[in-house]
Amino acid sequence: MTQDIGMKALDRLTGTWRVTGGTEGTVTYRWLEGGFFLVQDVDMEQAGERIKGVEMIGRLRPFGGEPGADIMSRFYDSLGNTFDYVYELADDTLTIWGGEKGSPAYYRGTFSQDGNTVTGAWVYPGGGGYDSSMTRIV
Repeated sequence: MTQDIGMKALDRLTGTWRVTGGTEGTVTYRWLEGGFFLVQDVDMEQAGERIKGVEMIGRLRPFGGEPGADIMSRFYDSLGNTFDYVYELADDTLTIWGGEKGSPAYYRGTFSQDGNTVTGAWVYPGGGGYDSSMTRIV
């Protein structure tokens, strides 16, 4: 089985990024061997609380089944939380939906022309959220 175009598009995320805005810290995206899953390692601080975690990003593929249509992820953090997301990259716009595609909770950011920054914001239902940008450092 070869890697699909939707997953391959996320290759733009590989590397280490400094995150600023409502959360501060670093994230590193790397491919799991085989190229079917992108792993995000997180080391950030939000509202004075240190958060470390790992996220597995890829298409769900039930035992004996075909890969799902959406690129899903599950994030596991050092506080014992798990969060599910759907990733979508169209042209230079990265959208990360909270829970399921079309959710009222999402991140939307735009890659710079050189691909070394992503500028956007998290949006929460009821008007909440915060600005969040990433700058590639490695």
